[in-house]
Parts: sequence; structure tokens; C-alpha cells
Amino acid sequence: MPRTNPSALELALVTAVGKLGFTTTPTQLERWRAQLWLARTADWTDPVTGELRPEIVHRTACLADASRPGRSISWIGWIFWAIDATSETTTRLRAAVASALERPLTRAGIDVGQIPEGDGDEAFGARQALAAGMLENRRCPRRDFDGHLRAGAAAAGVELPPSRSVSNIFHKALMAPAARMVVGGTGDVAFDELMEAWTAATPDNPELTEPIRAAHRDAALAGVDLFAHSPMAGGLRGLIRAVQEADDQRLCAAVRACTKGTGALAILLLQRAPNEPEILRPLMADEMWDRWVRVGGFAPVLGMGGEAAIAVSVAQSLIIPGWAEGLERYQALMDTLLAQPPSA
Repeated sequence: MPRTNPSALELALVTAVGKLGFTTTPTQLERWRAQLWLARTADWTDPVTGELRPEIVHRTACLADASRPGRSISWIGWIFWAIDATSETTTRLRAAVASALERPLTRAGIDVGQIPEGDGDEAFGARQALAAGMLENRRCPRRDFDGHLRAGAAAAGVELPPSRSVSNIFHKALMAPAARMVVGGTGDVAFDELMEAWTAATPDNPELTEPIRAAHRDAALAGVDLFAHSPMAGGLRGLIRAVQEADDQRLCAAVRACTKGTGALAILLLQRAPNEPEILRPLMADEMWDRWVRVGGFAPVLGMGGEAAIAVSVAQSLIIPGWAEGLERYQALMDTLLAQPPSA
């Protein structure tokens, strides 16, 4: 069925967005309304003045900026679903975040609903085989982004706080236990095996695992299994379940906080850090660098990779006590750094 001619209001919005330096079309406006990223036309104007509402113009400009040829809107659309937080937008948001978490398994040909459960030898062996399949033809980069940032700072003569974690989260020694944890949860990985992998991944800092061993030993003496309280206790299925079962309000709040933080972090790491490596000092000194930035906070690229990173952050916010408050505090730090004028 051919599309009707654009209305005067649609043309007015296209013009208003154009004055801000962005290009859009009535067809795109229709598509964004269908995706619930943009309000219905009846809600575009001020009921008193009849003028276009500034927030509608601003949102449309954001969508136009994110919709450049060859680039997906990706998790930018999640922001608007979370801001509106209606029943419909929350349903779409929940499905999108869960799908992003499930994607690593889907790419490996694994149906999350068909992963064998239980402690029996057959189920355990089947999960081990699925995890091994995830690693086929997988290449491990020599450095993660933390390593690249540290190398750049060192070249500029800037000393950064020492790492509290492994030097490369993609180290080959970590891949096998990580895959088994993703598929089957922490119960499928022996604690000593994981510590050995951590030690192999940090040859320059072998004492890194000692505080972890001590914490687990003290917890065991107190009758507590820290592995069972890990956010990965249930594997990727546990993270997906947390998103699927989360209260609407909490889910939308988590997505708003994680996407806002990611946007601020991208500016600091991509635009400021190359010329101001010293800005990394306060960022890396905070525990949220390891708890958030290195495992999902840094997701500047629109697309599947960025969606997966933010989905992990959202799940952490929902599952880990105090994590959301930690991100809120880290956001305040980032806002302070962003407010400082760039060095010449």
C-alpha cells in the first residue's frame, strides 16, 4: 500500500531537525514511530501554543544522528524505550536486552533453552562440549582496551594506578573456564582451576590471586560459597532470567543509568584520553573501572557488540547488591571530569 503524503507537521519536524544540522525524512519518522522510539504525531506539539515540543525535536535529532547510512541505531533505541517506560516500550526493551545477552550462545549455535541442567555426568559433559564449541576458531587479542590505554599512557610518560585484575580479560588461559561458566555457571568451573587461569593471565603479578583465595577461604570457613553468590552462578541463563524477571521500573532505570554512563565514558576514553592520558588516573583508581568499565561499560560502537556490553551492565545492576549505587557514584566522577575544560 503506497504511503500517504507527509503531513505539514512531519515536514515541520524535518525542517526543525535540519536547522540543528541533521537530516531526516518523513519515512524515517514513520519508522521511528513504529519502533516506539518517537511519540505518535498527536503528541508532538504543545497543546497551548501548537508549536513543536523541544523534546520531540531533540529526540528526532538524536535519532537522525544515530541513523546515518550503514549504521544501526542499536542500543540508542533502548534509551528512548527506557525513558518513556510504558508497558509497550518496556516489553520491547526487556526482549532486546535478553536477546543481546543470549547472542553469544546463539552465534555458537546453542539454544539457551536446550542447555542441559543438573549435576549428572551426562548433563555436565554436554555443557562442557557446548562450551568447547564456543571456542572453535576464536582468536584472543594480545591486549584488551585497558591494555591499549595503559600502553598509550606509558608512551606519554603518564603513570597510572596498577591493575587490580588480569592484564587482559581476553587472555587465552581464561577462555576455557569463561566459556564453561557462560554455558553452565560457576558450578562447572573448579575454583583452583580458575585461580590457575588467573595466574597464567597475570604473569607479572602472580600475587593478584592471593586476596581472592583468602576471601574464598574465609567465606568457606564461615559456611558461605562465594561462587554460589556470583552473578555468573547460573551462567548466561541466570543473567537472562534476571532481565526477564526484573520489575519494569528497575529495568528501565538500569538501562537509563548504563547507557548514560556508557555515553560519558566513550567521550572520556575516545575523545579526551588520547590527548589527556592523565584523565585515566581517577577513572582507573576507582573500583568501578574493574567492576564496570572492563566488563561492559565501554561500548562506544553501535551494533551487536555494544548491545551485549550494555546488556551485561544492566544485568549486573539488577543482580549485584550495591552495583547500581557504585555506577551512580562513578557517573558523578565522570561528570566532573567532563566539566573540566580539555587541556591544550
